[in-house]
Amino acid sequence: MKCTPTKIIFLLCVLTFLSLPESGIAGLSATDTTALHTRKWDKRVHLKYQRWEKLKPTHVKLQYAGGMGMFAVGAGWDYGKRCQWETDFLWGFLPKRYAGGKTRSTFTVKQNYIPWSVSINEQWAIEPFYCGLYMTTITGDEFWKKEPGKYPNKYYNFSTKIRPYIFIGQRFGFNPSHSLLRNISAYYEISTCELYLISKATNRYIRMKDILRLSFGIRMQLFRKR
Repeated sequence: MKCTPTKIIFLLCVLTFLSLPESGIAGLSATDTTALHTRKWDKRVHLKYQRWEKLKPTHVKLQYAGGMGMFAVGAGWDYGKRCQWETDFLWGFLPKRYAGGKTRSTFTVKQNYIPWSVSINEQWAIEPFYCGLYMTTITGDEFWKKEPGKYPNKYYNFSTKIRPYIFIGQRFGFNPSHSLLRNISAYYEISTCELYLISKATNRYIRMKDILRLSFGIRMQLFRKR
């Protein structure tokens, strides 16, 4: 059986889910004493905010590359007993020299699943594997959601304005002694979009390095537990 990037990433995600104990997937409550003792090396704890505090982002991110523009910045929320889920909203920009003479803005919604966090000591931790997906869009009238009428019907069967991506990555974190920051992490991700996967599946001359994107970023987790 021929292995495609989609199959590889899908299998990694399935294996990740199957390897979790039930306590790691259960509800979205705050600290659960029993669950915390099942994996002593995972010291993540979801901080339960009250009332309006739930609107406060739990982290901010700065990312370079990845189909979101040259740089993207945004905020997000983590949830789950061990903060294993994250939802991010990012704004990015693409300089005009890379965008046909006009500076472009991008907007991205990103979902992350982080099954493990391995504590090296009280200050350092590594998240050896995480995965997810995101949807990004770009500004500009020349990009379209639906095929313009000037083209023959179904001449282009894809949108040039909206692009879905899947990705895998790793993060390396540090817990500073600071009243505002709980954690600072550096990460990298390898991603691809559906258009690249289709091109790879239909053209055997396209190499893996032609369809994969490498991106880097910094994540700062806010609001230390009081």
